[in-house]
Amino acid sequence: MDRLFDDIGNAYDRGIQAPGKEAHFLVLLAFILSFGFIRTSAHMIRAQVKWWPGNVEVGGTHIHHLVWSIVTMMIMGYIGVTIAPPSPWHEIVAVFFGIGMGLALDEFALWLDLKDVYWSEQGRKSIDAVIIAATITGMILVGFTAWIDVAEKVEAIVFALVGAFGFLGIVATVVNLAKEKFGVAILGFLIPPVGIVAAFRLGRPRSLWARLFYREHKCQLAQERFANGRRLPWRGRKREPASGQSAAGSG
Repeated sequence: MDRLFDDIGNAYDRGIQAPGKEAHFLVLLAFILSFGFIRTSAHMIRAQVKWWPGNVEVGGTHIHHLVWSIVTMMIMGYIGVTIAPPSPWHEIVAVFFGIGMGLALDEFALWLDLKDVYWSEQGRKSIDAVIIAATITGMILVGFTAWIDVAEKVEAIVFALVGAFGFLGIVATVVNLAKEKFGVAILGFLIPPVGIVAAFRLGRPRSLWARLFYREHKCQLAQERFANGRRLPWRGRKREPASGQSAAGSG
C-alpha cells in the first residue's frame, strides 16, 4: 500500500507539479467534486431527507445555486486576473473557481432555457454540459503530447494484433491445404477467422496432415466424416426422383 501511494505521488510530481499544472488539476478536481456534491444535495432535498439542509430562500424566493456559482467565479476571476496571488493563494483561488464551475454547469439547462427544468427531460442538458466540460478540461490537463503518445501506443498495439491475426491466418491456410481442404484454405486466406476455425476441424483421411499426425482413432473419425461421397458438400447427395420418374429410372 505504501508503494502504491509512493507511485501515485511520483506520478503527481512528474505529470502535474513539475509541468506547473497544479492549479489546472485543482480546478478540475474541485469542479467534479462540487458537481457531485450539489447533485447529491438536490436529490436529498427532493427526497425530503429530514437531516439534510433544504433550499436556500430569501423572502420566500428560492436562490438557485447558479447565483452562488456566478458570484464565486466573478470574485475568484477578479482576484486571479488583477492580483494574481502567489502560492498557496493561487491554488486556493483555483479550487474556488472550480467549485463555481461545478455549481454553474449543474444548472446549465436553467441558464440556457431561462426556466427551471432541473428535473425535466431538458435538465439532461446540464449532465451533458458537465461531461463535455470535464472531458475537455481533462484532455487539456493531460496535454496534447500525452494524447499523441497514447495514440501511438494504441496504433502499435492495433498493428501488432492485426499482424498476429494475419500470421495465424497464414498458418491456418497452410494447415487447411495439408488437410486437403482447398476451398476453405482459399476462403480462410481472405477471411482469417474462417480459416482459423476450419484448421481445427478434421482433415481428409488420405491427406498429408492425416498421414503425419492422425492415429488409428483419428483416422477412423476422418473416414467416417468424409465417407459416402461426402468429399465435397455439394457432391454425393442423391437427388430424390421426381414423381412419375421412379418407374422409368428403375426400368
